[in-house]
Amino acid sequence: MSTSEDPEIVIIGCGVSGIAAAHRLVKAGYRHVRILEATGRSGGRIKTAALGNTITEIGAAYIHGPSEKNPLFCLARDYGLLPPEALNPENQAVDVDEDPPLVPNWFSSSGQRLSAESMEPAEELFSEILDNTSKFQNPKNTSWKSVGHFMRTKAQNQAAGRWKDKDETTRQLLLSAFSTMLKFECCGSATHSMDDIDLAGFSMFKSLRGVDCTLPRGFERLIENLMSELPSDLVTYNCPVRCVHWSNTEGGLSPVTVECENGKRIAADHVIVTVPLGYLKKHHSTLFHPPLPAHKLKSIETLGFGTCDKIFVEFESPWWDADCEIIYLVWEDEETVSDQVSDVSKSWIRKLVTFTVHKPSEKGSHVLCGWICGHEAEYMETLPEEKVRESITKLVRTFTGNGTITPKRILCSRWFTDPWTYGSYCHPAIGCTAKDLKNMMEPLPSQETLSQPLQVLFAGEATHPCFYSTVHGAILTGWREADRLITHYWASVSP
Repeated sequence: MSTSEDPEIVIIGCGVSGIAAAHRLVKAGYRHVRILEATGRSGGRIKTAALGNTITEIGAAYIHGPSEKNPLFCLARDYGLLPPEALNPENQAVDVDEDPPLVPNWFSSSGQRLSAESMEPAEELFSEILDNTSKFQNPKNTSWKSVGHFMRTKAQNQAAGRWKDKDETTRQLLLSAFSTMLKFECCGSATHSMDDIDLAGFSMFKSLRGVDCTLPRGFERLIENLMSELPSDLVTYNCPVRCVHWSNTEGGLSPVTVECENGKRIAADHVIVTVPLGYLKKHHSTLFHPPLPAHKLKSIETLGFGTCDKIFVEFESPWWDADCEIIYLVWEDEETVSDQVSDVSKSWIRKLVTFTVHKPSEKGSHVLCGWICGHEAEYMETLPEEKVRESITKLVRTFTGNGTITPKRILCSRWFTDPWTYGSYCHPAIGCTAKDLKNMMEPLPSQETLSQPLQVLFAGEATHPCFYSTVHGAILTGWREADRLITHYWASVSP
């Protein structure tokens, strides 16, 4: 490439979207590409850790929809990272809509084991009402604003008719089980409550075929493989960015100047911003000069971004069945269908109602992953590990009725208090529309100028119109912005 066709490109953030963008650009022959990463590691919200000898995922844990249309699946397959069952054509063809059937164990707050069969009416009702949310893709067609309002109303109304032959105690238990599943559903959207999720916006997310799978050796192996194919000096670590000066406000030869916290200023023709939406929400006013356009700011404000944390708990021996894949805890004293607790500081642990059984990476490993989100997760992050462990111990003993069960050790994620994320991933909050996601991906300046177009571009999971909140969405947005630049330069030299 000639100098005019080999621009200076700076990528802010070495998460998977930033890495994907760099990969694409380097492969296309661009030689002046660099990534600035605020922390000392690559991967962003992909973060693998160990609990004893067990591999755990502090961040992204699943390939959602592992099939040929999923770029994450294809990369993991090419790098030899997939479990054998994920390569099975039947697995790839199944349409489970991100809700794979898992073998459950149910426990009640009175210390009773509940049969899976007795809980099936609640599971069926929950699945049916959740599926019905897809009927309201047009906000003009519904009087319900939120997913939570819709689901709670439908559950209360339908339970009376569907379960009229059951006694009052059984009906109440089934509604409590519905609340348990509603709380777990909050984790899927990283939201405090499904009342905060727009009913029409909820259908913007599109799932891919395939039974969700994990990477047995850890998601960071994917990052390691991708990074191994990039020049070793491409990333500058521990280099937070203070401000992106665009529209030639610095008066230099280049349209953009990236000002780092260490005082260094880097001239660039193009900057691809891949920071999490949580960071954008908190720092947009100082991160860009001149400020972002009003419509983009409004979309940053409207699109939701919340916290979903995981608490890994290791036990000496399992207190769940050998074939169990998910554990549900049902609070019998909750009289109405709800996904919130009355007092977060006193009762935060009541939001943790689901454990998924961790596939052992070694024999004799008995690890559960507890899921918690919203304000309760944020409060959990303020507690010392010993306090969290005490609450988990009390919770398990209450629901099993076994006062001797004691966790060996725990490991918690803390995405809300991470100063580079301020949460986990995005969701369609009340009032969010497809226009907001379109605004999120729009480059600056908004109106292309012949001399200096595409100065600031945006990638990351919160900029994908239908795969937001996923790793494959993040990868696709990195490729998208790289392709936007490649196409621009290709067009500029074409006759």
